[in-house]
Amino acid sequence: MKKTIAQYKLLAALFDYPQAGYAGKAEEAQQFLEEHCLEAGKLLQPFTAHMSNATFPHQQELFLRSFDVQAVTTLDLGYVLFGDDYKRGELLVNLNREHREVQNDCGVELSDHLANVLRLLPKMEDAAIVEELAKKIIAPALKRMIRGFEPEQIELKDKFYQKQHKTIIERPDAHYTIYQKLLEALYAMLKADFGIEEKEPVEKTSDFLKNIHIEAVLEG
Repeated sequence: MKKTIAQYKLLAALFDYPQAGYAGKAEEAQQFLEEHCLEAGKLLQPFTAHMSNATFPHQQELFLRSFDVQAVTTLDLGYVLFGDDYKRGELLVNLNREHREVQNDCGVELSDHLANVLRLLPKMEDAAIVEELAKKIIAPALKRMIRGFEPEQIELKDKFYQKQHKTIIERPDAHYTIYQKLLEALYAMLKADFGIEEKEPVEKTSDFLKNIHIEAVLEG
């Protein structure tokens, strides 16, 4: 039976670079989750509260420091899972095909960008492929992204960035890990909708950190 998963476009909007009305989008997603997935709603609440009271420049700065400039992690699911391995190339090719078939506009981002994949899910007709994408790609990547916001992982990345760039851009404030709450809320919703099982072993070092280290070595 095809799942009703139109709600994923609500969270997809929160993984776009913040534009005017970003706080309103967070509040819309918050209201939906509180009515349909209470666990996810509780996890999202700190994120919504912070973004609702944050200035527009602060919202953008938090996003950039989380996912772009000396990033905590990346929103490109294939890179989180595979780095630059050929498997990511295969994933991009397959996702490009799925996006084209349902006319899902990826904008300036790649086909494995989390926001694009979340918008793709409700548009796909094959329920089996939707479930496979949720269980084998989105959920495992989310687990690694969430782990990347842990203090010890932040410290390791900062040491790496310090070594590579000789300087560290200061993080905005004590709420610099607030996007972890959004990722956790999304993961909770996936668990509720697709019965995700906790199987992935905990690793000492995030895959994102390993990948950027390998890239730096190759570039050097």
